[in-house]
Amino acid sequence: MKIIDKTSGKRVGKVDSETKNHKKKLKEEDPIRRTVEKDDNIEEYSPMDPPEAYDTSRVIGADYDAMHPFIKSLMDEHKEVITKVDEFDKTLLTFKESGFLFTIEISEKFNTFFKYFDNHIVPHNTKEEKDFFRILHERLIESGEHGEGKEPNTAINLMEDDHHSFIQLATLSFNLLGLASRLRDLESKGITFDLAYNNGRELAELIRLHIFREDETLFPLAMQLMSTEELDSL
Repeated sequence: MKIIDKTSGKRVGKVDSETKNHKKKLKEEDPIRRTVEKDDNIEEYSPMDPPEAYDTSRVIGADYDAMHPFIKSLMDEHKEVITKVDEFDKTLLTFKESGFLFTIEISEKFNTFFKYFDNHIVPHNTKEEKDFFRILHERLIESGEHGEGKEPNTAINLMEDDHHSFIQLATLSFNLLGLASRLRDLESKGITFDLAYNNGRELAELIRLHIFREDETLFPLAMQLMSTEELDSL
């Protein structure tokens, strides 16, 4: 199972026309430049609902019972993260359907998620990156599971990029919600809330896709390529 293309070093999967139009619309409407500028000449493999991304025929598949305890702990944390992300996503949808009515209840639900993000999701990602990703990256290089070039990319590079994107999207969504709530001009308030909504939805979908790829492909690869001693040391 390949989750990156060896020639391009990109994620496997196509971007549908709806996704491209959505991203173009966001870029045109956003008065605030995105934190990370992307080269328009580089094809973007977006997490926003590419149907192939969740195609189970393209993954290795995970047997939870056969996993090392360290990996089981990561998968257990993923289950909780998905629950929290689903709650956040539902709150975003309710918020938009209400015409961006920023009630006390909505505000509290958003605050609960962003606190969870800071206190649980970020530390979880740090735990993965500390030694696990470093060792697995080396094993992926040795096994030929990488792109081409002097410094070939592996699935680990993609996973770390996702972690960075989580922080960028969460920061944008959180700050835009705060900014919009203080704006008096209704048109500006609506535009800013809409930007916060779009960044939040993208964050939720990226986290879901990221966890799917880790659970169904990256972790099974780790079980194949890493020794018991290496996993025990984590």
